[in-house]
Amino acid sequence: MKSFPKPLSTKEEADLLDEWRAGDKRARELLIEHNLRLVAHIVKKYNTGERDSDDLISIGTIGLIKAIDTFDESKGSRLATYASRCIDNELLMMLRSGRKQAREVYLYESIGSDKEGNEISFLDIIEAPDIDIVSEMEYQENVVILYRLIGSVLNDREREIIRLRYGLAGSSGREVTQRELAGKLGISRSYVSRIEKKAIKKLRDGYTEYQK
Repeated sequence: MKSFPKPLSTKEEADLLDEWRAGDKRARELLIEHNLRLVAHIVKKYNTGERDSDDLISIGTIGLIKAIDTFDESKGSRLATYASRCIDNELLMMLRSGRKQAREVYLYESIGSDKEGNEISFLDIIEAPDIDIVSEMEYQENVVILYRLIGSVLNDREREIIRLRYGLAGSSGREVTQRELAGKLGISRSYVSRIEKKAIKKLRDGYTEYQK
């Protein structure tokens, strides 16, 4: 992996952001250069050996530049946090595009003939379901975010109800009805419903805030 400039201190980063907003293009260049290490770190999880790491870094750098150009610290996040999401998004868009092109090229490509001389393509012999790797990665990331939010934005009663209702970790794995929860907790079914709705709204608001 190439050697990149060391990350900026909090003060150095803040000063350069101020200078860039004032129109100093050199400050923008320094912000990009000193965050390339972050790009290289994120690129590692996308580098399967099938893609050139320099190409991935180039694509990730586009996401970094977009982050620097649109970053707003008033929303309470660090540049590195915001840039990580932008870099990830750029790489995921590349993967989606590449996956679509690969399917168009290879699924219908002839790989031989059957006994009757008819051409056979990959699509003809695929028996296993098509697993969308990118979607699976996004799903797993969302699961991690969900569990973090359950632990951070819900109170104990809300957390217990959500886990039992939806069979999440810490429960038996079976989804429990509102009526069963009411009996278990000694409260009315309508009260369970209100707590559940409030908890889901908290999770939705928390997820929306996380995506900003």
